[in-house]
Amino acid sequence: MASSDKDHITCHVLDTTAGRPAKGIRVRLVGGAASATAQPKTFESITDDDGRILVWLPYSSDLSAGEVPVYTLFDVLGEARGSSRWTLRFDTAGYFGEDNTFFPEVTVTFRVDEGQHYHVPLLLSPYSYTTYRGS
Repeated sequence: MASSDKDHITCHVLDTTAGRPAKGIRVRLVGGAASATAQPKTFESITDDDGRILVWLPYSSDLSAGEVPVYTLFDVLGEARGSSRWTLRFDTAGYFGEDNTFFPEVTVTFRVDEGQHYHVPLLLSPYSYTTYRGS
């Protein structure tokens, strides 16, 4: 996949217990509010066969009615000036099973600077996790 085919924020999850990519983890990405009056934008996706998310879809909650959001991550980041704070929420209970993990959700909050690409890998097991800024 060419670099232009992926968003400026990507992630990758490896199941260290199984020694393979973690397919099918629901991940929510929230952020982009550069000012106190701006509302953060929410995106969601599911890890692919290689445990990766390369493209995000705008999130509309189960309880919301009306129009579906049409913004893209590219649009939100393009409007941001300076740095902004973003959060990835990994649904690990959905992956391992609610009773099979100590961490039902892993939350990673990070700073995004204008014009940069961010790759956030997550190394995951039922009782531990590690993350870092990837390339």
